[in-house]
Amino acid sequence: MSVAHHLLGSGRTELARLLFGLDRIDSGELVMDGEPVRFDSPSQAIRHGLAMCPEERKHDGIVAELSVRENIALALQARMGLWNFLTPARQQAIAERFVRMLGIKTADLDTPVALLSGGNQQKVVLARWLATEPRLMILDEPTRGIDVAAKQEIMNEILGLAREGLAVLFISSEMDEVVRVADRIVVLRDRRKVGELPGDSSEQAVYHLIASDA
Repeated sequence: MSVAHHLLGSGRTELARLLFGLDRIDSGELVMDGEPVRFDSPSQAIRHGLAMCPEERKHDGIVAELSVRENIALALQARMGLWNFLTPARQQAIAERFVRMLGIKTADLDTPVALLSGGNQQKVVLARWLATEPRLMILDEPTRGIDVAAKQEIMNEILGLAREGLAVLFISSEMDEVVRVADRIVVLRDRRKVGELPGDSSEQAVYHLIASDA
């Protein structure tokens, strides 16, 4: 798992958006399997196996008026295309699987996702992207604004997926999370990489890197 620790205005969300095809790049390239790729839209990124949980869950993550089942099915439907429509029965089966896997607390699968707690809403967003069986999961502040218990549950799930081979780009401003979960740590400033540290580095080492040449 790679973790990007951010400073104010560092460009970490911009990096996530560029990787996912939400914004256009000015320079540089993205390489997958040794070949350069370019995504002009999120749909292209999804087809190549990328997934993204955005920082602003309520604005960019959940679709409040849709049910838990519909929210979980959204990204998989986008990956399959409109001509391969997910039947309600298939949506139901997928949603049931991830509700069990992630321990999503909801009255039923047709409950509007807006009625769930913040932690369970975040789990629904995570389930949506896991349903696409991604190769790279981009998580932008996935534990922000949720209670401690839900935060721990979500982090345990992410760590388990990383151990199983899922590549994860985890963006966080919480230093204790950064040093606890990372295989490598990248610090950004002014949309540029300041430096990189191994995941077993101390908080003090990361702070030193942040302060260097500031």
